[in-house]
Amino acid sequence: MSLFIRQDENRSELQNRIATELQERARNKAREDELPDGVEDSQFIKGTTQTTKLGWVWVVAGLIVVGLVVAIIIRSL
Repeated sequence: MSLFIRQDENRSELQNRIATELQERARNKAREDELPDGVEDSQFIKGTTQTTKLGWVWVVAGLIVVGLVVAIIIRSL
């Protein structure tokens, strides 16, 4: 980006080519930022569903199982 600040009229052909390539890279990088993050639209989530309203039941069941394991460990000591 610092090459774009000082633009002299007496540039060589090589300097012009390098400046053009850097500008093109900057444009391409700006376009990449506009692309989706690759999660919502990827093949990774194809065929999956969102958690239903009963998802909290699984959380409660998991907490109960963890609680039971901790209770068993404490009683065995």
